[in-house]
Amino acid sequence: MSVVLVVNSGSSSLKYQLIDMSAERTLASGLIERIGDAQGQGVITHKAGDEKVVREAAVANHDAAFDEMLRNFAEHGPSLDEFPPVAVGHRVVQGGRRFFGPAVVTDKVEQDIEELIPLAPLHNGPNLAGIQGAKHAFGSIPHVAVFDTAFHSTLSDASSLYAIDRAVAEEYRIRRYGAHGTSHKFVAEATAEYLERPIEELKTIVLHVGNGASACAVDGGRSVETSMGMTPLEGLVMGTRSGDIDPAALFHLHRKAGYDIAMLDDLLNRRSGLLGLTGTNDLRDVIARIEAGDEVAETGLEVYVHRLRHYLGSYLVALGGVDVIAWTAGVGENSPEVRARTLRGMEWLGIEIDEARNSERGEGIRVISTDASKVKVLIVPTNEELEIARQTLEATGITA
Repeated sequence: MSVVLVVNSGSSSLKYQLIDMSAERTLASGLIERIGDAQGQGVITHKAGDEKVVREAAVANHDAAFDEMLRNFAEHGPSLDEFPPVAVGHRVVQGGRRFFGPAVVTDKVEQDIEELIPLAPLHNGPNLAGIQGAKHAFGSIPHVAVFDTAFHSTLSDASSLYAIDRAVAEEYRIRRYGAHGTSHKFVAEATAEYLERPIEELKTIVLHVGNGASACAVDGGRSVETSMGMTPLEGLVMGTRSGDIDPAALFHLHRKAGYDIAMLDDLLNRRSGLLGLTGTNDLRDVIARIEAGDEVAETGLEVYVHRLRHYLGSYLVALGGVDVIAWTAGVGENSPEVRARTLRGMEWLGIEIDEARNSERGEGIRVISTDASKVKVLIVPTNEELEIARQTLEATGITA
């Protein structure tokens, strides 16, 4: 049995999952929130089997977070002496043009992740802090960085270059890198396995729609288009992020309203998207308000869906047709309303939704298109942690 610990470290949070790779089953998972909270009010959650434990404690930094994680395993199981991890896999958002697959962490890899912080200032720094904290806690086993951008390294220049001065773009590394690649890869491969078809034969559009959202066109297992750009801000309307916007609107806000860089960053990343359009970033609240006759909520959802349809249409052209559309992530897996609105009226493209199947709740992969639909439409629950664990074993050469 090979057990892998998967870590997803944020600026003030640490998610972890212990996975038995021989059966690809989760042994335990946890979330440590409010790391570094000035009031010392950290929240620690640990789940193992049917037991879920939640407690509060001060968590000063990521080293302390790993101490709390080890305490959880010791007190609530499973025992790390009984299930010792053979490696630790880490989610890292930005790999730039340096990392095209998983990388065993070395001093040079850590240096590269640090140097890429300007391309993902909200993510790479905390990801690196998680790596360093994990090395203190698990110093004798290999650590592997798995990059969100790696899956999109197959994008052509035509789909990844911005039309700005080439010298400026090259000097400051401005190009489309994409994100959510770990999820897109997992879902595309799970889709092919479910359909019992070689992935090399499939044209797939993956719609990863959650609080963060992105679309990806996958041709034969390779990412050929994706909606997120240099950062995860570009593309679809998200929970609090604007997605696509005319850059001149920012110039206008600077000149007319005195917005500086920090204010613009806050506006587009934290006060836009569904939150900016409707006052809430929770789609369930938006739909409840629509059902109560709220026109602001209705307009907000129309904008949200319009952007989804825009990218879907673009990727149908980019792929020259599509075999399957796979919905995943929080909204994609759980909102019949968004799925129905997005795919409504596409029968002429061979996309037909079965209303009953779309409305049903269920577990695992399931088909929501009609039997007559030329394009299969699936709900495919994503599992980024399992994909990170798989790539961790791949990078280390350890067998499951």
